[in-house]
Amino acid sequence: MELLETFLEAFVGKVNEILWDYVLVIGLVGIGLYFSIRLGFPQIKRFGFAARRVFGGVFKKEDSKEGSMSSFQALATSIAAQIGTGNVAGVATAISMGGPGAIFWMWVSAFFGMSTIFVEATLAQKYRETDKDGQLVGGPAYYIKNGLGFKGLAIFFAISLIIALGFIGNMVQSNSIADAVSRAFNIPQIAVGICIAILAGMIFIGGMKRIASFAEMVVPVMAAIYIIGSIVVIILFRENIIPVFRNIFVAAFNPESVMGGAAGIGVQQAVRYGIARGLFSNEAGMGSTPNSHAVADVAHPAEQGLSAMIAVFIDTILVCTATALVILATGANNLDVAGAGITQGAFNIAFGHIGEKFLAVCLTFFAFTTVVGWYYFGENNIRFLFKNKNAIRIYQVIVLIFIVLGSYQKVDFVWSLADMFNGIMVIPNLIAIFILFKESKAILEDYDEQTQKGERLNYKYDFQ
Repeated sequence: MELLETFLEAFVGKVNEILWDYVLVIGLVGIGLYFSIRLGFPQIKRFGFAARRVFGGVFKKEDSKEGSMSSFQALATSIAAQIGTGNVAGVATAISMGGPGAIFWMWVSAFFGMSTIFVEATLAQKYRETDKDGQLVGGPAYYIKNGLGFKGLAIFFAISLIIALGFIGNMVQSNSIADAVSRAFNIPQIAVGICIAILAGMIFIGGMKRIASFAEMVVPVMAAIYIIGSIVVIILFRENIIPVFRNIFVAAFNPESVMGGAAGIGVQQAVRYGIARGLFSNEAGMGSTPNSHAVADVAHPAEQGLSAMIAVFIDTILVCTATALVILATGANNLDVAGAGITQGAFNIAFGHIGEKFLAVCLTFFAFTTVVGWYYFGENNIRFLFKNKNAIRIYQVIVLIFIVLGSYQKVDFVWSLADMFNGIMVIPNLIAIFILFKESKAILEDYDEQTQKGERLNYKYDFQ
């Protein structure tokens, strides 16, 4: 049995190394660069409009048709899934493994990822469907089936996503919450897990509307509190901020000049860990967030595509950067700890023991909103596979069981398994968005044409 476990761990580790360190880093950044050039760099030219549209939605209640979400609700659900433990532990890991320069390459991944997510969101809008309950459904499974005509590949994607996010991923998120709360407040992990499951179940059974309302209400507050806390740390250590930025840019191309040769970190490690952790955090190109962008009630698919770009900006440029500056300004990257412990150490340096509790609360909200977002993405693909309510109820029960189990288990291997399924599901999504890119470009051109003519925005959804 031990031999089998060792073999499985080695196998999964090797697959993840190939996927996340080479294939997906090159594939996702390469596709993001290609899309950026072909679309005329919308993350620059259209950023202002997209930002006004998104941040205006924070203060304005948007109505949506029955069976859909408002544009802001869809975006909030997307961000709920994107902002998670990766923004805390992932950034810390990128710095410890790739040095300060990894943060520069994380920014690069986000910049090109904004074009990738535009394509995903517009295709998800075009190829969405209405199920027999009158609810909108969409995402990669639908544009692979309806756009490419490859139903088998669509089924493979849907199964991979359900396992990676709905089951295994939520197990790990639950563990992150339970561990953080247990350490900060001395509460048994199993008790935390049961509480998480009860709260999550109450949201799950409310369906799309309750999930959307939860995301719309919690996500802006959650992100704002963490960023404000980070800003306070930055102000306390303001004399270190200019040297931190200098180190980030210098170490991106010459790590030895910042860290010394003894660190053993070269440009390759900075690029590899920065891009990989950035992509894992913002999920651009992974095929997860299009499941929420598909159901947004908008006049034209391009509107949601432009809004989707802001989700990547918030996740990586704002939240991940806040974490990085806190770690580097306080010098917590030199502590003898790993992962989230580095970020925890940074807040402890700044605030003392209250910093540990602050981060535990932030981690709880980050991970819990990810649980809700990933659950919804999985439900969307359950609807694709089974098209009946009984399957959804069974899925809900299994997710809740995994949440409780994950709260008190050691899940290092399970997390690696989730990484593998995440990586596997990216491949069919990349194939689809690359082949269908011309349709996304046509959607943007159609949007520009109508806007320039001053026409009322309208887009005919078809599979042609």
